[in-house]
Amino acid sequence: MKKLTLLLGALLLIVVTGCSGSAESGESDEGPLKVGVTAGPHEDIMKKVKEVAEEDGFEIDVVAFNDYVMPNTALDEGELDANVFQHEPYLNDFVDERGMELTKVATTINFPMGIYSDQYDDLDKLKKGDKVGLPNHSTGEPRALMLFEKAGIIELKEGVGVEATIKDIKKNPLDLEFVPLEASQIPRQLGELAIAAINTNYAMESGRVPTEDALEMEPKDSPWVNVIATQSDDKDDERIKKLVEYYHSDEVKKFIEEEFNGSVIASW
Repeated sequence: MKKLTLLLGALLLIVVTGCSGSAESGESDEGPLKVGVTAGPHEDIMKKVKEVAEEDGFEIDVVAFNDYVMPNTALDEGELDANVFQHEPYLNDFVDERGMELTKVATTINFPMGIYSDQYDDLDKLKKGDKVGLPNHSTGEPRALMLFEKAGIIELKEGVGVEATIKDIKKNPLDLEFVPLEASQIPRQLGELAIAAINTNYAMESGRVPTEDALEMEPKDSPWVNVIATQSDDKDDERIKKLVEYYHSDEVKKFIEEEFNGSVIASW
């Protein structure tokens, strides 16, 4: 009986000591912070963020997707802790349409949309009735129209802003034909169009250099800056705050500037 008592006491000491060591070291049993991104620049930048975080002993698991729906779906279902792939208008529309409790916690980068052409080297050469391509989704269309207005091609109804549609074109001096297309397919169909508005990531994937090949680009202060999103209940979580801190580091900003040569712009 005495031997059994001593054995139980030793086991209890081991358990207490083990628990105490874990608490004192500050180790977390939550595992890596899972962050969803889309393949391409977002993934490249998040890998740099992961590298910066690792130097501080903070672990990030980068999960890449190939579409704009699954990162939000996975976040809503708790498979991710955060995602970084979308601008705020897209997030707001997605949340409204699907009733999800997702929210922005910080801004990240901007991919300035550009106007491209295989036919013209100057927008002044546009001809009457030319076909103009633009993204067909709910945020891509107004974004392109605002860019066309900035370039002096059209004039929109006053105040439509990020809600603009083709029906809101007030003046179209050249009677241009606007052709809504799947955003990812526009670079492949550019040869059939006079000009088109193309998202930077798709322009880069097609071998174009936005700062060199675009005839016009969005300003740096456009409303289409990308964001870090998380579930609404987690917006003040300390781990999410750490993610923002690592993302907004000088090391990450320098990486963006050197890697993308102005085609991707840091928001901070």
